Amino acid sequence: MSIPLRYVASIGGYVLKQHLLGRKRYPLVLMMEPLYRCNLACAGCGKIDYPDEILNRRLSVEDALGAVDECGAPVVSIAGGEPLLHKDMPRIVEGIVARRKFAILCTNALLLEKKIDQYKPSPYFTWSIHLDGDQHMHDRAVCQDGVYERAVSAIRLAKSRGFRVTINSTFFSDAQADRVADFFDTVTALGVDGITVSPGYAYERAADQEHFLNRTHTKSLFRDIFRRGARGRKWAFNQSGLFLDFLAGNQTYRCTPWGNPTRTVFGWQKPCYLLGEGYVKTFRELMDGTDWDSYGVGNYAKCSNCMVHCGFEATAVADSVSKPWKPLKVALFGVNTEGPMAPEIPLDKARAPEFVFQQNVQEKMSEIRATKPAESPVSATAAE
Repeated sequence: MSIPLRYVASIGGYVLKQHLLGRKRYPLVLMMEPLYRCNLACAGCGKIDYPDEILNRRLSVEDALGAVDECGAPVVSIAGGEPLLHKDMPRIVEGIVARRKFAILCTNALLLEKKIDQYKPSPYFTWSIHLDGDQHMHDRAVCQDGVYERAVSAIRLAKSRGFRVTINSTFFSDAQADRVADFFDTVTALGVDGITVSPGYAYERAADQEHFLNRTHTKSLFRDIFRRGARGRKWAFNQSGLFLDFLAGNQTYRCTPWGNPTRTVFGWQKPCYLLGEGYVKTFRELMDGTDWDSYGVGNYAKCSNCMVHCGFEATAVADSVSKPWKPLKVALFGVNTEGPMAPEIPLDKARAPEFVFQQNVQEKMSEIRATKPAESPVSATAAE
């Protein structure tokens, strides 16, 4: 099973409308991080390196749904942290679905069996379960034994309850194409409704800095993977064909960071889900006040090796709408895995990286301390 027709029609119609209205920048997927707290500490993750006062913060139901309304994107991807630690997550999902937006709840699945009765199957709701490969690959990636088996058990349970279930997989420099292909066969046999793939982004705060992929390695890896699966047609991906073609080095794309705007406990994150280089209070401030041209491959050193879907999927979708013969070709013949690759964007003029993490933390800590008498942080124990 590939992307449902309801998704395709809704998102395609939305994108076409934006094009007809002449809008250059518009959101496609709202990336929501209602908390940073997680019950895992993956070596490749840069999302949990905060003081407890920040890890204990939660977006309220009102703020979360307010962000959905303010942004207006047709899809809401809820990440974190681990969203199932948020005690009000069922109400947030229910509110998104009631708005006829597509809610994708990204989870490591450790709490899914405990929490599943709080959710209802809907064409507008998807569980996206984190699996970075087979048992050995995944448990090593998340730095804890037994997580793979619990995730697989959760997939089977959610499918038996009538939910739409996909997986999201991030791969690093030690990924082997044959093992990844075998893993895709395994999850396909499990009955997952789609696979989302991504090369690992080089989070500057991640514990493991040695296994992030550069662009050359990313392209060769995904060509090798797709070659083992009938040029990618063997598996159902929860992504556009042109994004997969981009991963294999066949498209020269610049990222579209405004396509996946991010709302966190800090505010609206500039410029994208992967980079927290500043925060503003409103979506309009994000769209109008961000110097978008100062970011992206070729513009900023931190972006040089990025090929992640939250930056480039919106680019691929826009290309699909404006040039519909291109995705049709990929659908018919699969991803090209041979021959020369598309030209690369030069990196020699990219500006030097700025390191503002501590400044962001200090500003948030000052805000928390200023409001503490009137607003007590939610404890991790209470959230569970």
